[in-house]
Amino acid sequence: MREQVKASYDDSHRGCTLGLRLGRGRGATDRGALIWLCYDALVHFALERVGKTTNKESPFVYLSLVGNVANSDGLIASLWKEYGKADARWVYFDPTIVSVEILTVALDGSLALFLIYAIVKEKYYRHFLQITLCVCEMYGCWMTFLPEWLTRSPNLNTSNWLYCWLYLFFFFNGVWVLIPGLLLWQSWIGLKKMHQKETSSVKKFQWTFKTINTII
Repeated sequence: MREQVKASYDDSHRGCTLGLRLGRGRGATDRGALIWLCYDALVHFALERVGKTTNKESPFVYLSLVGNVANSDGLIASLWKEYGKADARWVYFDPTIVSVEILTVALDGSLALFLIYAIVKEKYYRHFLQITLCVCEMYGCWMTFLPEWLTRSPNLNTSNWLYCWLYLFFFFNGVWVLIPGLLLWQSWIGLKKMHQKETSSVKKFQWTFKTINTII
């Protein structure tokens, strides 16, 4: 388990380092968003993606499509085996999980990279991408757990507090609901401010135009 924890920590550290570097000179909120997005992209592309990485290391979707995690070796496979102690669907091929992960890697991973660019370059479509990504992340969590809950969670290990609260509900899944929720709120506030600023500019223009007409 020590190796799995170290690998997870390494991804977190890389995400934080890259996010802080990209967020230099920006506000705390945007720096936090960039840290999360870098970590999010690393997880999707390094641990979950479709293509094979090396002869010994392959991500989740590839391992699932060519066999299953249970019969695979390597550090990435061992990470998923550890998580599989909490949710057995990730160890043995589950079509719902694999389908969600293929979409997650292809769409969410790409959106995270485009959003990083949009934030750093202050593009006008930043909040459109941010809202889309957040909804996709939350939908992925919904489709991961709702089918299981509807069948009374036969594959989830809820008897062990570590697997239940840390693996299932907080570190591995809860943050993919909490942080996208916070980013949705940030987009709401950002769009609201943009609308108020635009409305204020229009009203100011109308007042100036009306004043000029009155003088004339």
